[in-house]
Amino acid sequence: MLANVVLASVKIIAGVLGHSSALIADGIESVADIVGSAVIWGGLRVASLPRSERHPYGFGKAEALAAVVVAIMILAAAGFIAGDAVKEIRQPGPAPAGFTLAVLIVVIVVKEALFRFVRRAAGATGSAAVHTDAWHHRVDAITSLAALCGISLSLLAGPGWESAEDWAALLASGIIAFNGLALLLPPLRELLDAQATDVIEVVTAHAAKVPGVVHVQKAYARRSGRELWIDMHIWVDGAMNVRDAHTLAHAVKDAVRAGVPAVRDVLIHIEPAPAAGRETTQAGSGSDAYT
Repeated sequence: MLANVVLASVKIIAGVLGHSSALIADGIESVADIVGSAVIWGGLRVASLPRSERHPYGFGKAEALAAVVVAIMILAAAGFIAGDAVKEIRQPGPAPAGFTLAVLIVVIVVKEALFRFVRRAAGATGSAAVHTDAWHHRVDAITSLAALCGISLSLLAGPGWESAEDWAALLASGIIAFNGLALLLPPLRELLDAQATDVIEVVTAHAAKVPGVVHVQKAYARRSGRELWIDMHIWVDGAMNVRDAHTLAHAVKDAVRAGVPAVRDVLIHIEPAPAAGRETTQAGSGSDAYT
């Protein structure tokens, strides 16, 4: 956040002094980075709060909500940059000053370094919100690179090419919008409790290995921040008493949580395994016996 404050100030001042609308727009996008990082930080703080009686599932979805806000900010930044670029293309101004190129080179290096640093943090914590914030830095580097190419072309080509930086900014806005949409979908799916398909096969395999489990009929998984919540239906011997079924359910839960540390809790529904004849009939009639 501190790095973005410095970069935003430098870019806006250099853009005004160097007559570069692309650099000014880039600076404003860095201001959005500051707000975005603050939103992510706030989301992580809320997500780390302990569970309560009113919120027994915790606050993990605050991370996804923060990621959605930042993704929307990225889309808004793309719209602002595109609108400003179109305006400048229609009414070209003077060619930007040469020193703006040096500023942009420094910005690109710093923003790419920030992207890699924050992406490593996202990988270490498994946080989708931090991953979104990392790509916010990459988006800023893209806009700076586009401005660098555009300004270089306008300076090298001479009179008549003053709007080259604005065309570059317009192209960059399209790239930014595409990335914004790509970053918006995963946290949006999480907020809508979409199936976490990447873990279903793993948790099912761990449950099936527990002695006494005849079959894992179905399993659902949803994410809440960095944690997973599992709902599972398992078949057991129909003659098993309640106490043994309860013990078996706990054994399955322990096996799943040991195999997948991100799993916060497992809700298990016990069902009596059908007789061989009925099992075959169900499977052949298209029921959900093996769904």
